Formats: sequence, C-alpha cells, structure tokens
Amino acid sequence: MKKKNEATKHKVTNKAAGQLAKAPRPETSVSPPSHSFPVIAMAASVGGLNALSVILGGLPADFPAAIAIVMHLSPDHKSILAEILNRRTHLRVTQAHTGDILCPSRVFIAPPNHHLFVAEGGRLKLSSAAAEKVHYARPSAEPLFASVAAVYQQDAIAVVLTGGDGDGSFGVQIIKDKGGKVIAQDRPTSQDFSMPETSIKTGDVDFILPLDRIAAKLIALTGAGRGSKKGRTTTIRK
Repeated sequence: MKKKNEATKHKVTNKAAGQLAKAPRPETSVSPPSHSFPVIAMAASVGGLNALSVILGGLPADFPAAIAIVMHLSPDHKSILAEILNRRTHLRVTQAHTGDILCPSRVFIAPPNHHLFVAEGGRLKLSSAAAEKVHYARPSAEPLFASVAAVYQQDAIAVVLTGGDGDGSFGVQIIKDKGGKVIAQDRPTSQDFSMPETSIKTGDVDFILPLDRIAAKLIALTGAGRGSKKGRTTTIRK
C-alpha cells in the first residue's frame, strides 16, 4: 500500500512547490537554533478549531518542538485562527509568512489560500494564491507534510486531525518513508473522520488516539521517544 500512490503523492506536492509566492513577506525576528529539534506538522479541517485548541492547550510553554499547521479555511475572509489559538495555549502562535524560521515552542499557521512549505534551515515558504489546490484545498497538508519529511526526516511528526477529503494521506507515507512518526485522531472524537481514516488506511499511522490523549503523546515523542523504530499501530481508547 505504501508504494501504490508514489507517483501521485510526488505529483501533487511538486506542482504546489513550483508555484511559490514571488513576493515574500519576511519575518526575521527569530534566529534558527544551532541544534536539531522535532517538527510537528498538523492538518485539520471540519472541527479543527476545537481539536487544535485541545492539543495546543495541553502543551507546556517550554515544549521542545516547532509546530506548523494547515487548516482548511475560507479564502474569502481574513483568518483570526492564530489569534484565537494564541489565547488558548502557552505557546506563541502566529500566522506564517515566507521567511519565518521554525523554532521550538512556536506555532506557525498557514494563511488562507496559500500552501505552506518548510525549506532547509527550517525556513518557511508560502505558495502563491494561484497554486494548484490539492484535495480541493489550498492550503493542503500534502506540501507541508512532504517538505517537513524532507528536511527533518526522523525528527518529523505528522498529526492528522478531524476533517474531510482525505488530505494528508500521501504526506503521511512520505513522513514514514523518512523515519518519522504519524498520529491520527480517532473516530469517536472526530467531527469528520475522513481525513484521519484515509491516512490510517495507508498503514503508516503509528498511533490512533482520542483528542484528549494527543498532547500527551506529543510530549512523549518529543522527549525520550525520538528516533525509535516503527512499531505497530496503537489505538488508545477512553
């Protein structure tokens, strides 16, 4: 199953990558750390605000990983997702701009109508607003997951949350190919189980967790659990 969609998953991520914004807005207030750290790529759609609020709210202020988030948002309105989440977590949450640099205890959210990529050194890049949609979405999880996997490899963690259209299912395979870990939200706590279910069906999800257990798992994985071998898929029930 892992290799079945190889050509398709690279096609969708490469097309989006070829349409990066030509006029980036840099934000240079953060310098890249001198050492490696885990990077968590999250994707959500329907029900995502609640899911992200619960997870980010459960993480400590000194959380030793960077977080990049894609959520399917309407391109017709200014997003206040970062402002809302910033009030619900100890971490600093901002909307991503080209030129931002990933660092621990920071959360970056893709703006509406732009795919989000991570380049060497943890530098963020946004696609143009004319970039091709993936799974009917822009931003899509696929470019984010694929680029995080390429740069951070075994230090990459994908989290697929409630939402529709199967977004992220190609990206989780790339994360696993590079030695990273994958978490999917379980059916009972998902408002729409399509996104998690499609990723689970790839066979590359390590943990299927209820929403209120995901933060604890991320804390564990970014502490002593880094670099561990791929294990069996685990389902934890309430």
